[in-house]
Amino acid sequence: MNDNIKISIIQSDLVWENRDENLRNFSNKINQIEEQVDLIVLPEMFTTGFSMQSNKYAEPMNGVSVNWMQEKAKEKQCNIVGSLIIVENEKYYNRLIWMKANGKFQYYDKRHLFRMSGEHEHFTSGNERLIVEFKGWKFLLITCYDLRFPVWCRNAKDYDTMICVANWPEVRKMAWTTLLQARAIENQTYTIGVNRIGKDNRNTKFSGNSAVFDPKGIVMTKSIENKEFVETLELSLSNLKDFRRSFPTDLDADNFKII
Repeated sequence: MNDNIKISIIQSDLVWENRDENLRNFSNKINQIEEQVDLIVLPEMFTTGFSMQSNKYAEPMNGVSVNWMQEKAKEKQCNIVGSLIIVENEKYYNRLIWMKANGKFQYYDKRHLFRMSGEHEHFTSGNERLIVEFKGWKFLLITCYDLRFPVWCRNAKDYDTMICVANWPEVRKMAWTTLLQARAIENQTYTIGVNRIGKDNRNTKFSGNSAVFDPKGIVMTKSIENKEFVETLELSLSNLKDFRRSFPTDLDADNFKII
């Protein structure tokens, strides 16, 4: 078990529907991380941007992008997480992949598809939460629009950190920041949100506002709007547990089950 864990978040522009350019870009940014880290977090659909052309840009699980994640995780000897368009059994998924340094992986298929962009017409919704265990920590993985649904994100004493990867537009940046902070406070958990910057082909602007909040809802990052950056932070499991013991709101929480 590691009491402290180092996490690098990468806020970047994305080249629209251009896998090779995006992989080159993220290779360069990952190579900038000189210290040894435990986890690197990339944005949602980091190979294409938030494309609805699932039938054109989907890759299989043994495709170029997943192989790239395996190679970079092995090279940096850390885990890497990010989502991309995956095809499996003739269905398309916005799949968040948790890639381990040994090449093994787990994945989460986005549950709440963003109907305002027609995502539900081009992708299949997932129906299972994923909590991964890593070095004594437990991480809940969610994707973008999932953040708006607190029941789905509810901490039933089963995770320490929530990771949300996103393509969240600038016009709703207040909601993005507020919801990340709220999820941290209500669940007494670290909350990591990694978003893109730039514009897509619909001229939608993304300002990033990537952030990490501690279990009290205090922002830990020094991120800048509309700027590409790589930032590394250290999270403390003992500090988290001490806070939960001193302020045990979970003892008064309502019991429920997600059906």
